[in-house]
Amino acid sequence: MLRRVAQGLLTTLAFAFALAGPAAAARLSSAQASLLGAMNRTRVAYHLAPLRVDATLTRAARAHTTSMLRGNYFAHGDFALRMRLYHVSGSIAGENLAWGVGSRATASSIVSEWLASSEHRANLLRPSFRRVGIGRGVGAFAGYAGAAVVTADFAG
Repeated sequence: MLRRVAQGLLTTLAFAFALAGPAAAARLSSAQASLLGAMNRTRVAYHLAPLRVDATLTRAARAHTTSMLRGNYFAHGDFALRMRLYHVSGSIAGENLAWGVGSRATASSIVSEWLASSEHRANLLRPSFRRVGIGRGVGAFAGYAGAAVVTADFAG
């Protein structure tokens, strides 16, 4: 019982730490904030530091999501070039993508899918990743109306 209370308190503190502070966090949509929360709950469950929102990574992630929606494609593209163009700092960076409709577009579903993929899981749970930018857009995609397309850019 005491362990559960302590874990709950740790999770609450982790969210407060991740969401307080950076001004970019205040500009997240509710869907983006929900995804950040799901990502940080997962990281805390694995005894990792929560991710904090980075404004530069957020701009890069939002631009990529917009590009995928407009171009109706789903791919990382030239990730290294995009990180350079947005002047992302840090020695290591990574990216997770997702898209879905309905219940497959929820934060918990996206994080579950990432955990089921070894490459995406590695990015989400990489201890050296401390910052994240989240881009999420909704529109017609791959023949579906109202599809959510997500880009999560990570950096150390």
